[in-house]
Amino acid sequence: QGRVREKAYGKQKIYFADQEQLPAASDAELRGLDGEIAARSAQLQALQQSCRHMEAELKDLNSSITTPEMAKEIEVLRKDCASYTEKLERIKSATNHVTPEEKEKVCREQQLYRREWRRRKRMATELLDAILEGYPKSKKQFFEEVGIETDEEHGVVLPAPL
Repeated sequence: QGRVREKAYGKQKIYFADQEQLPAASDAELRGLDGEIAARSAQLQALQQSCRHMEAELKDLNSSITTPEMAKEIEVLRKDCASYTEKLERIKSATNHVTPEEKEKVCREQQLYRREWRRRKRMATELLDAILEGYPKSKKQFFEEVGIETDEEHGVVLPAPL
């Protein structure tokens, strides 16, 4: 009937509607169709933006905690709070508190012992350095021969003041 045309590209054939039989559109109709295309394109953009917004909201909702999980979490936190409150009450009601005088006494003793520790360590270090000046071997070999154990070997550090 002449409504379909054929074009051959190498071994391929393409069939399409014969556009010569269609009525020609006027310039006014073309401008109207262009306006409609622009309006539909804007509508498409708005819908795509809305879709992206909804997908982001869905992702947020899926990653958030659910109501039953939240209820379980609240229950766990309430139990923890109750146990901490009970522990606090036991501590408050304890009668073996340390008085400020006892604490001050312990602090003074600790300061005295720290000072003495530093003094003795300094004296021992000075004595060993004097011996090592005339010793032909290394410091490590001397310590091994004499049987000296240092604080550093055992990971001992001077305690911080209270």
